Amino acid sequence: MRRIVGSGSPLEPQIGFSRAVRVGQHVSVAGTAPIGDDGSTVGPGDVYAQTVRCLDIAEQALREAGASVEDVVRTRIMLTDVTTWKEAARAHGERFAAIRPVTTFVEVSRFIEPDWLVEVEIDAVIARPAAPPS
Repeated sequence: MRRIVGSGSPLEPQIGFSRAVRVGQHVSVAGTAPIGDDGSTVGPGDVYAQTVRCLDIAEQALREAGASVEDVVRTRIMLTDVTTWKEAARAHGERFAAIRPVTTFVEVSRFIEPDWLVEVEIDAVIARPAAPPS
């Protein structure tokens, strides 16, 4: 079983990707940028606010795929300036302190939009049985 989750981003069909894909009990959430509902960048210049937004979007994708933050086993935090890692780590810790997935922080040269300071990827494994389709 393969389940695709979209976020409504105009980039999804243009690039040919999904916000998240679930295969069996595994869910992968694509690199998630700090995009607001209106398409603008959330929290320009604020790594913490952007990380919170990325995590909010990723968490919504997890829910739509039938997973939750408790199922997360890996996160990847990509930053345009790795010296700001503590700001991203604060947002990550607020969400995952009790879950403690494996996590990697990396620096990248840039993202598609110059205002984006961070993107987040998430992998989850659902440990409970899948609910019957509704």
